[in-house]
Amino acid sequence: MLRIIKNTASSCGLGIVLLALIGPAHALRLQDRPGSQQPVIDEVAVSSLYQQIGDATSEFQAGLELRRAGQPAQGRERSSAATDRLSEAAQRCGSTPGCDANRFVEAFQTLLRLQGLLIDPEIPGQNVATEDPLTAAGEGTAAPRLNHQIAQTRAMLKGRPLSEVIPLNEPVKAAMEDWLTWMRPTLIEAWVNYQFLRGEMAPAYQQSGLPEAILFGILAKESAGRVHAVSRAGASGPLQFMPATGRRFGLNSDKGFDLRFDPASASSASVAYLVERLEELNHDLELSLAAYNGGEGRMRRLANKHRGKGFWSDSIYYALPDETRDYVPKVLAAAWLFMHPEEYGLQFPELPTAIGTVTLTSAASLGELSICLGQSPAHPVGWFRTLRNLNPRVQADQRLPAGTTVRMPLMLHPVYAERCHNAEFQQRVAALFDARYPQGPKMIAYTVRRGDTLASLARKSSCSRVADIARINKIKGPNYAIRIGQKLKLPTCS
Repeated sequence: MLRIIKNTASSCGLGIVLLALIGPAHALRLQDRPGSQQPVIDEVAVSSLYQQIGDATSEFQAGLELRRAGQPAQGRERSSAATDRLSEAAQRCGSTPGCDANRFVEAFQTLLRLQGLLIDPEIPGQNVATEDPLTAAGEGTAAPRLNHQIAQTRAMLKGRPLSEVIPLNEPVKAAMEDWLTWMRPTLIEAWVNYQFLRGEMAPAYQQSGLPEAILFGILAKESAGRVHAVSRAGASGPLQFMPATGRRFGLNSDKGFDLRFDPASASSASVAYLVERLEELNHDLELSLAAYNGGEGRMRRLANKHRGKGFWSDSIYYALPDETRDYVPKVLAAAWLFMHPEEYGLQFPELPTAIGTVTLTSAASLGELSICLGQSPAHPVGWFRTLRNLNPRVQADQRLPAGTTVRMPLMLHPVYAERCHNAEFQQRVAALFDARYPQGPKMIAYTVRRGDTLASLARKSSCSRVADIARINKIKGPNYAIRIGQKLKLPTCS
């Protein structure tokens, strides 16, 4: 049974399209009955239609982001165009042999969930915060009740206090002991990173009714709040979405930028994913978190095989890999400590986390900015990670031209005005950046192979001559002899 998340014009329109698709989806399933004549499948056409799902979801998400950014008309137009595009593709799917209309049903369900997370400035009774309300007591100052207020925000799950939902059993207590001992630096790092990202990430959880503490627990375990984190398996972003799962929930490419690295988009996708899992797994939080880590297919099979059993039952718990058995207690323990730090003598640092923008008066990379901004007693590790998190589309090796707008904590604005305009200091800092990211050819190590000559290597490097390679490697002419296995330094621009 389908449920419309918000009673707005757009979501009702999506619901009508979704209900209309159920008929074609059912009809397609009838074609697969035994004895029916199977049509010839056009794999190219089917693949093209499935591609439309990802593209339309990405466009719909981009429209929501425009509406969050205060451009409701443009946002609605873009999301509406994406919905029309997906609807047309769904209609074509109904007449294309081999196309599974259920995929389009699932796609519209995802759009419904994303729509339901929107804070639309034109919907009566909703407010769009222009700054973190917990730091609104004064520009650049933190309210003294910060920890307590954050801990109490959205601490309910399906009408029950989260403190009653989280079981303080032995695995959760053991995970809590890890967070409070050898993992305490990671927990503190996650807290600090999250405070500067909270204005972007918390609204999706708050609007959905999911506890913010769960968001923090996932963030702490997945990336410690490092927006550009990438795992060996290819999971990316602060909430570590795999490529395929990310695309299902709108985390595609926006003008070459992977939206898995966008904190607001990743948070919205995380909510949509968890809501889908909670509905599928009888609102069982632990099973839903296990699916987040260990795969929804595996958890669906286990839940169906052992109906009525929870995550902690022997039949499910010991059927899961060690990583998932560790993951769920770690998330729950971090969520508990987010809500109850005082119970274990944990003190999260108080930081003025109001965010603003600075217009650069001279060219600088985020690294150069972090060096000139230095550090503070409250934030002794410096500001590089914070600047990277707040400006996820800026590359580490990118020197931004004067006039570029950069997001940074408001408390740093006077520091930038005071310290980052010193020409001599800027020159010293720029020399460090140039050493890391030199302009022009870079050196690579190369082992000579059979058939190589300096002339052929010069052609491959695309920006050096035989004489250049010879001089760098102290090879004498006129023959410029080299031998198989010899180690060379090659300048390359390719």
